[in-house]
Amino acid sequence: MIHTAGKFNQAKSKMADDFRMIVNDGEEMLRAAADASGEGFTAARATFADRVMRARAGLAEMSEPVVERARQANDYVHDSPWMIIGMAAAAGMLVGFLAAKR
Repeated sequence: MIHTAGKFNQAKSKMADDFRMIVNDGEEMLRAAADASGEGFTAARATFADRVMRARAGLAEMSEPVVERARQANDYVHDSPWMIIGMAAAAGMLVGFLAAKR
């Protein structure tokens, strides 16, 4: 669980960095469009498109472990629903018992 949370935080940080780069490239593209030079605009557009594609690929890559864990949890719940119901009932009773003590 801790390892998964660490991977999630790392992925979140990487995605934030990628989005910052996309915003910076977008600003550069706007500046190039304001100058209206065809060559500068084309270069900025190519850089921006490359960054967007890399960010999209990074998002897909970082979401794979999360999707796999969700799929595993879904399979486990569907394979043994009564065990999950029993664990939820036990957790509910424990919380109720602890709340009644106060």
